[in-house]
Amino acid sequence: MPADLSSDPSSGSASSAPQQPPLWRQLQLTAGALASIRAGTSGTVAFEAVEPALRPGVQALGFQVLRWLGRAEALRRHLAKRTPPPLPDALLCTALALAWHSDHAPYEPFTLVDQAVEAAKRNPATRAQASFINACLRRFLRERDELVAATDTEPVAQWNHPRWWIERLKRDHPRDWQRVLSADNAQAPMTLRVNALQSTPAAYLLELEAVGLAATRVGADGLQLARARPVQQLPGFADGACSVQDAAAQLAAPLLLDGLLPATPGAAPLRVLDACAAPGGKTAHLIERAGPGAIEVTALEVDAVRSRRIDETLARLGLKAKVVVADAGRTADWWDGALFDAILLDAPCTASGIVRRHPDVRWLRRESDTAQLATQQAMLLAALWPLVRPGGRLLYCTCSVFREEGSQQIDAFLVRNTDARLLPSPGHLLPQSGANARGVPDNPSGDHDGFFYALLEKPAPH
Repeated sequence: MPADLSSDPSSGSASSAPQQPPLWRQLQLTAGALASIRAGTSGTVAFEAVEPALRPGVQALGFQVLRWLGRAEALRRHLAKRTPPPLPDALLCTALALAWHSDHAPYEPFTLVDQAVEAAKRNPATRAQASFINACLRRFLRERDELVAATDTEPVAQWNHPRWWIERLKRDHPRDWQRVLSADNAQAPMTLRVNALQSTPAAYLLELEAVGLAATRVGADGLQLARARPVQQLPGFADGACSVQDAAAQLAAPLLLDGLLPATPGAAPLRVLDACAAPGGKTAHLIERAGPGAIEVTALEVDAVRSRRIDETLARLGLKAKVVVADAGRTADWWDGALFDAILLDAPCTASGIVRRHPDVRWLRRESDTAQLATQQAMLLAALWPLVRPGGRLLYCTCSVFREEGSQQIDAFLVRNTDARLLPSPGHLLPQSGANARGVPDNPSGDHDGFFYALLEKPAPH
């Protein structure tokens, strides 16, 4: 699962940021990031390659380009008989994505066109195509309404997702697929999880109001900011007062722990496994939710670099867990033989539910990825289920809206494992929607990412 961003940089205007470099330079860097993403680099890595002083403005433009890339590519096909080389094409599509709709354009379309041509001229890698880019974009300005109308009937241009993705959503969510695609192209809110060991949502809400930050309650432990802010502006963030975590992701800890924690003080702590733990947000929420001494958490992460994010998260929040670098599916490498009371399996997935936070995901994924990841998810479920004690639980979750990674995965698991019982669970949560026909009736409504949750219990013998 991609690391969450503390805020969407496009929540503010790129043109209003102080001390911005010339627009042509920002367009060069945005096009470079787009070319990297098209070559298979994640958006997080592509934008981190931009020097820090320029990154916020470039990332803001880049997010908007990625959200309108389907439209831009359709327009380019009408403007050019052949696809240009990768970098000139990235620059051309960057300008088209930003300028195609005047209501959404961060700058006047004429200015964007002028500066895109300037960007082409100033880069040796695109200079030879500067006249071609100029001709395409000037024609676009002259014929914009006709060109946009010509692309309106193309699904990829209309919805700004790959065709296979659109078709899969139609099959998986026939009543909601349009709403999901629209939500994917919106900006995600910045949602906080208040550290229950330090404060309460009501008390922290007052702290936010005292520094002029408006927010509303969401879920049991969350607050949604009216406007995204750098975490450095949040009261007590450095000391662990809160974390940035989407409202849907905040459901994991209460789903797994509520009703399982010992009712009597002094009871032995529960053994809890977070099987795919980086960057550590859910690990921390489990410890915060349980309270002091109630659980002992083992946090697994196969990637040594990403595992350091868990350590950093826990250190900032003043929490402790046993962090282990290991493949959760290779239990012989790390398991000590003692059964777990609870396991959280936040499995690797397509991340199709968090596209509004990571707009590059839809362009990086291939149709075949879903089946490959579903195979990996099934292997992890098969490996970890024997580690749950009788009477214990396993919470399976993915940040995906595809049924192959959610309800279909669990249906197949229940057929293979007759000792598993599905407890009331949210099922598929769609972006900005709590509606689903299979889950419990009190699913959260409001603004959250797409997720899937299935809470599995291993009944104790009578």
